[in-house]
Amino acid sequence: MPVEIIKIPDLGETKDVEVIEILIKEGQSVQENDSLLVLESDKAAMEIPAPKAGVVKKILIKVGDQVNAGDQILEMEIEGAAAVAEKAPAVEKAAANVADTSKAEVAKAEPAANGEAPAAAPAEKRTELVSVPDIGGDSDVEVIEVHVKVGDEIAKEDTLITLESDKAAMDVPSPLAGRITALKIKVGDKVSKGAPVLEVEVTSSAASTQKTASAPAHAAVAAPASAAAPVSAPVAKQQAVSEATVSVSAGSDGKVYAGPAVRKLARELGVDLTLIQGSGAKGRVQKEDLHNFVKERLQAPAAGVSGGAGIPAVPDIDFSQFGDVETVPMTKLHKVTALNMHRNWLNVPAVAQFNEADVTELEEFRAAQRKDADKRGLRLTPMPFLLKACAKVLQEYKQFNVSLHSSGEHLIQKKYIHIGVAVATDAGLMVPVLRDVDKKSIWQLSAELAEMTEKAKNRRLSKEDMQGACFTISSLGAIGGTGFTPIVNAPEVAILGVSKTQIKPVYINNQFVPRQMMPFSLCYDHRAVNGVDAGNFATRLAEVLSDIRLLLL
Repeated sequence: MPVEIIKIPDLGETKDVEVIEILIKEGQSVQENDSLLVLESDKAAMEIPAPKAGVVKKILIKVGDQVNAGDQILEMEIEGAAAVAEKAPAVEKAAANVADTSKAEVAKAEPAANGEAPAAAPAEKRTELVSVPDIGGDSDVEVIEVHVKVGDEIAKEDTLITLESDKAAMDVPSPLAGRITALKIKVGDKVSKGAPVLEVEVTSSAASTQKTASAPAHAAVAAPASAAAPVSAPVAKQQAVSEATVSVSAGSDGKVYAGPAVRKLARELGVDLTLIQGSGAKGRVQKEDLHNFVKERLQAPAAGVSGGAGIPAVPDIDFSQFGDVETVPMTKLHKVTALNMHRNWLNVPAVAQFNEADVTELEEFRAAQRKDADKRGLRLTPMPFLLKACAKVLQEYKQFNVSLHSSGEHLIQKKYIHIGVAVATDAGLMVPVLRDVDKKSIWQLSAELAEMTEKAKNRRLSKEDMQGACFTISSLGAIGGTGFTPIVNAPEVAILGVSKTQIKPVYINNQFVPRQMMPFSLCYDHRAVNGVDAGNFATRLAEVLSDIRLLLL
């Protein structure tokens, strides 16, 4: 197939138009009328469509270039070149006939336009229906904004509504001045050429009527003029669409200066363009502006850990005015932990359930296994028993082994039990995950826990070692305290906080006896778990820890 040079078509009197966006890339197949690039003049932005179908071989311009009619755009391998060549003479002949007809209409209209105006007639009010004008052949175009309301006084060329098609957004101006008496359209409606927009009460006279009647004769000149060359016809249609709108600039009225491709990308990303400050000419929003905006929003919590959800951040204070200070940088792990805790605190409506477990018999059993533990080279702590007990209760109360879908309409029920254990290290808090806890013995869990703890303290945990948990245990047993409320580690829906076991008097069989009591708190996401289930979970966990024989059932 032959390779042709595609050039900038007739742009009317516009010169040195800037290329603000290139919509294709080398090697891409395009169809006739597919948009190739976006140009921007002082008055409008316009898309240049492909005059033919083919494959882009080489792009000859770049964003920021100043171009004029006839400048080369790209090299294209043309499909069906012979058929196009046969049609060219017929198209040129048709264009010449249209031009001759236009000249005749102008000559016919000029005497009427140059004649003397008749005497002014008494002013009278009438109601005119304003309809959607020619929008370049597009149909079912969405109304994305209505700029007026009933009772408004409008002048000619005031913007009435904004329409958006797949290729462009366009403002529809008022063809006359007057007072709006009725709206025939609303945001979200799909409209085509001729669809009613609104009714306007206008004041007219015979002189104004005659002046209006002569306008179509002059207006008829513009459209056929663009048909002088076959390639320029589709451009004229697109330019007519673009000039109606795209010159709106971002401002206090909420309008946005952006091209169709940027608007489409914004819709896909769910971004409000009115929030973005454009970096292009006259404040035009570019794709780079959109990408930077999304990136900044995603990273915003890291830059302001002390604020969020519309809450003002805590201001910085010059503490040196009170005494000597030192600025110590946070470790990367500390910053990541702070970010995650802040996100979870803001997003999870957490509730805490407190309880105690009588672990006297568990501690006696653990002490009895000390020799066996030494032979295995292990230190048998209470944590493996906590892991095993939590796994059993998670099996019984499956509503704790879920995650909320981002839509808020579904729960993801997990059929595996992986439990994270918070480990304090010199660099910060880390949470390695023990997998399939329900399928492992106390000795297996003890060995794996020792291995994971060692890896955490030596900063050798992999990404996989810290992913996939269904539930987390955070224990301060060796430190002390009577209770605390850990933050739920979303997307998990619950976390267990364990405090130091203490000997307390417990009333049993009509007398107080010393028992080893382990206090714990169950914090849970109230969107996924209700209070009754949380109470049952905590009670059952206390039962299992109080009699570890239940782990065998």
